[in-house]
Amino acid sequence: MTLVVASTTWSLAAVAGIGLAFIALETWRPHLVPPAIAFTAAGLLVGAEGLGWVDVSLDAGSLRVLAEATLTLVLFSDAARIDLRALRDGYALPARLLGVGLPLTIVAGIAAAVAIFPQLSLAEAAVLAIVLAATDAALGQAVVTDERVPAPIRQGLNVESGLNDGLCVPALVIALALAETGEHALSGSEAVRVIAESIGYGVLMGAVAGFAAAIVRRRATTGGDEEQATWRFLLSLVAAALAYGLAAPLGGSGFIAAFVAGMVFGGAGGARHERAPLPAQDLGALFNALTFVAFGAVFMKPLVEQATWREGLYALLSLTVVRMVPVAIATLGTRSSPATVAYLGWFGPRGLASIVFAVIVVEADIPHTSTIVTTAALTVTASLVLHGLSARPLTARYVRAFRKRPRPTGIEAAETSVHVPPAGHRWPRAPSPR
Repeated sequence: MTLVVASTTWSLAAVAGIGLAFIALETWRPHLVPPAIAFTAAGLLVGAEGLGWVDVSLDAGSLRVLAEATLTLVLFSDAARIDLRALRDGYALPARLLGVGLPLTIVAGIAAAVAIFPQLSLAEAAVLAIVLAATDAALGQAVVTDERVPAPIRQGLNVESGLNDGLCVPALVIALALAETGEHALSGSEAVRVIAESIGYGVLMGAVAGFAAAIVRRRATTGGDEEQATWRFLLSLVAAALAYGLAAPLGGSGFIAAFVAGMVFGGAGGARHERAPLPAQDLGALFNALTFVAFGAVFMKPLVEQATWREGLYALLSLTVVRMVPVAIATLGTRSSPATVAYLGWFGPRGLASIVFAVIVVEADIPHTSTIVTTAALTVTASLVLHGLSARPLTARYVRAFRKRPRPTGIEAAETSVHVPPAGHRWPRAPSPR
């Protein structure tokens, strides 16, 4: 990302100081403030509307590079930690959330946008709905890393957040093309081709990159000098970049490729059995912090200046009805408890993927870009606060309710006794409470 420094040369020191302050806070008082909230607030404080120490322009191209690189790394590291055996035994939940819940969420989001924003065209309403359809489980990391939560629930939410970003990309490309006027509009056959290429090349190239990296990992010697250890250490970073770099030029989704590569690398290369974080996970955490600092510095000003009751109403609906009703429909017939359904429905936080998509919308410059970006920014901000603060207490309450049940049924009952290593996550954490 480009930091455009106006009258100050303190930008690097300010950003590094934010990182140092948060590391100190987490060391002395763990979990006092959710990371995304802390970095967003810090970005607002040091940005042009605050102290003016960091002057970040809304340069869509450079912001997009940072945000996409961040999402690629965290998707790869998330997927590399997934236990494929547990997922194979409990594939029904992520399949339902992605195959039924995601399309219904987009449809519900379009309906809400049409009702609340009469100035938006149907295609623009679809853009807004898709931008806010992808979830970010890291904002509620107590859910996907707390081993007291049934393994199928954790794995299901993690896989959903890992794949729905990539699945939304072709839909967003099509919606943006339809929202533009003139020769850029896509025909039906072109739309089908975009979807097929995005998913197909994403899966294929991700598998190729992940398998290649897994072979290197398997054949690597365990000893060696310091230089050899350094190169082995960088393997996950290279694998994530290779997956994205192979898929994107072919029209494939780099995000799907990164997630698939992580799954293959973790399964075939044995990365999921390691206790130490992957380098891609560590670098992803740093990039994630920078992205949220930029979010606070760039998006808060137009949010404060332009947000109205309409944007607020849509944000409220997006985080509740638009997400929770489709999840409830997707879990019909699973014999799951109301508490599980409500838990799954609530923990669909909006974060990094929505920021990436909002930057893409800015770059596309469709007629009502301002309304879409402001609404997305307000929804992400509300999600940072609501999901960040509610993750731990609601998880503890759900665990207590789950343990009181005489015999678990439905999707939460499968393989609940199997130990599943915590899935990769965006923020470093202390061990989960027992």
